[in-house]
Amino acid sequence: MLSRREKEILEQRQAIIDESWKIIQEEGWQALSIRKIAEAINYSVPIIYKHFENKEAIVEYFSKEGFKLLSKELKDSLSENSSAEDNLRNIALAYWHFASNHTKYYRIMFGLGIPACETINSSEEMKSSSNQMLNAIDKVLIHHKNTAVDKHLKLKTFWSMLHGFIAIDLLSNHKISNTPPLTLIDAVEGFIYTLQKK
Repeated sequence: MLSRREKEILEQRQAIIDESWKIIQEEGWQALSIRKIAEAINYSVPIIYKHFENKEAIVEYFSKEGFKLLSKELKDSLSENSSAEDNLRNIALAYWHFASNHTKYYRIMFGLGIPACETINSSEEMKSSSNQMLNAIDKVLIHHKNTAVDKHLKLKTFWSMLHGFIAIDLLSNHKISNTPPLTLIDAVEGFIYTLQKK
């Protein structure tokens, strides 16, 4: 059982997280600042720093939450009854729908572009999302006995392709449509073809 002080500490942290998310929702993650959070919830700045080292630590918290959610949605899109190709299509569609339904998270997760390999490997949440895509690609390669392809290179291509279409949609419309464009579907089919072909 938590002591009164431990409960207070947890409540403080949650208040900081809740207010940070409110600011992100209303103004975007770039508008987040320690001082703004402190003023909004009537905490002193040092109290915020007790829980989060800096603004970047708060952004990282939401980025990890986003990747956790993305990983779950990618995993849920897979079916044992589907072919390897269909599961890769499902992954692409789930990725698009995640970005469409959780655009605020997506902007935080990819505010600086696609994370580098070292960054992915240092975060369990990122690694899990990355592995869902890598495994789906690998299953297509295994099914077609295609050993000549570098699956890690193909993962980067696949991820860059999905992110590129989402970035275009964001720049064009300032939001991501619910329905993926036909150009994305076409690109995914072309990508699958490169995995099948020896």
